[in-house]
Amino acid sequence: MTVNMTKGQAISLQKNDGGTLTAVRMGLGWQAAPRRGLFGSRTREIDLDASAVLFADKQPVDVVFFRHLVSDDGSVRHTGDNLVGGAGQGGDDESILVDLQRVPVHIDQIIFTVNSFTGQTFQEVQNAFCRLVDETNGQELARYTLAGGGAYTAQIMAKVHRNGPGWTMTALGTPANGRTFQDLMPAILPHL
Repeated sequence: MTVNMTKGQAISLQKNDGGTLTAVRMGLGWQAAPRRGLFGSRTREIDLDASAVLFADKQPVDVVFFRHLVSDDGSVRHTGDNLVGGAGQGGDDESILVDLQRVPVHIDQIIFTVNSFTGQTFQEVQNAFCRLVDETNGQELARYTLAGGGAYTAQIMAKVHRNGPGWTMTALGTPANGRTFQDLMPAILPHL
């Protein structure tokens, strides 16, 4: 059963049977919003990029994004860059897979971001979401939908962080500006 998350909401990543999740996929989907012009509506391709920044004691130690598809330890993997969005017609346009059992013990948080590499604002994006899926069975666990596009080029979407022996996901949904994850670091730090 999917939990439709609201900004700031946290959910435990424990399974209903008391077990823990071993592998999750953070999926990102979006479509270009139609723009009204002189000759009707049209859409422009939007290149959003998903990134995962791995932190240890509030310090960034690795990142997974379209130019570095696999974390140095191999526990986090980006499935590839989508330059236009909407390819899945509601499905994931970009995905980041996290093998929670392989994440090194010193990594305590993974922050997921999305940014417009081409600099278009979220006013030009519609139907954008991030979702967390149990990768072992394909079941969607949580979904966070971006509502109301704004004049910003990025979002700090969510974080997965250690909570005792397990993990917790928190929907952040914080608007930011930047074309790459490096540009977003000042906006990420308050969420650690």
